[in-house]
Amino acid sequence: MFLEKGFLPTNKFWMYLVGSFIIIVASTIGQLPLIIAGLIKSFKTGKPFPKTETEIMTFLSLNTTLFLLMFSFLIAFIAIILVVKYFHRQTFLSVTTSREKVDWKRIFFSFSLWGIFTVGTTLLMIYFSPDNFVYNFKPIPFLILAIIGIALIPIQTSTEEYVFRGYLMQGFAVLAKNRWFPLLMTSVIFGTMHIANPEVQKMGYIVLVYYIGTGFFLGIITLMDEGMELALGFHAANNLVGALLITSDWSAFQTNSIFKDVSEPSAGFEILVPIFIIFPLLLFIFSKKYNWTNWKEKLSGTIRIEVIEPIQNTESHE
Repeated sequence: MFLEKGFLPTNKFWMYLVGSFIIIVASTIGQLPLIIAGLIKSFKTGKPFPKTETEIMTFLSLNTTLFLLMFSFLIAFIAIILVVKYFHRQTFLSVTTSREKVDWKRIFFSFSLWGIFTVGTTLLMIYFSPDNFVYNFKPIPFLILAIIGIALIPIQTSTEEYVFRGYLMQGFAVLAKNRWFPLLMTSVIFGTMHIANPEVQKMGYIVLVYYIGTGFFLGIITLMDEGMELALGFHAANNLVGALLITSDWSAFQTNSIFKDVSEPSAGFEILVPIFIIFPLLLFIFSKKYNWTNWKEKLSGTIRIEVIEPIQNTESHE
C-alpha cells in the first residue's frame, strides 16, 4: 500500500518538516541564476530590477526565463531524491508507487488523455471565440521553447507531485495514521501555494478554488491507484501542452506558444466546471480502466501500520 511505505521504524513527522525545509532551501538556491541574470541585465541596461512575478517573467527573453525558472525545480528535484534516500532512508520508488516498479503505461495514458483533452478544448475555444486569441507562432522561438519544455517542464511537474502527492502525503499519513487528513492537507497546501500566481492576482482568490480542487483530484487518483503515476502524467500534460499551445500576459507561464490569449480574464462559473464535471469524468474513466473499488476505505480509512525496515546504504534508490 502506498501510504504505508512511509512507515519506517525511524520515520517521525518532524523529519518531514526538516526535509521540506531542505527542499525549499534547495529550490531557493536554484532560483539564484534567474535573479543573477536579471541583475546583470538591469546593470547593463539601466532598467530597474523587476519587483513583481509578472515583471520577472518578461524582463528577460521568454525562453531564457522559462529555462532558468525550470532550473530551480531541477535543483529541488535532486534535493527530494537526496532527502528521501539519505534522511528518511527510503527508496525513491517507495514515494512513487506501491508497485514493484514504476508503471510507465499509467503515466503515458494519463498524459495522453489529458493532453488530447487540453488540445481539443483549446482549439474549440479558439474556433468559437477567435477575437480572444491571436496567432503567436514563431518557428525558432517555438522550437527552443519545445526543447526546453519537453526536457524540463516534466521535471517541474514531477517535483510538485513528489512533494505533495508523494513526500508530504506519506508524511501526513505518519502523523495522522489515516487517509483523509493527508488528502485534505496536501490539497489545501498545494492550492494555496499558487496564491502568488498572476492568475490569482488578476482574477481574484476565487481561482484558488480551482487549484485546491485540482489538488484534491490529484490526491484522490494517487490514493485510489496506490501510486503517483496517473498524477505525474496528468500534471505533465497540463503544464507542457499548455505552455506549448497557449500563453497570455497574465499566466504563470509566459511562453513563445502557438497562440496567445488576449481576452480580459474573468473568473466565474467556468472555474467550477473542471472540479464538478471534468475531474469526476476523469475519475470515472480511471476507475473503470484500473478497476478501483473500496473508495471510502482508500480515501478516508484508518491506516494499518506495517513497519518497514529502512534501506541499507548498498541499496539503489530506483
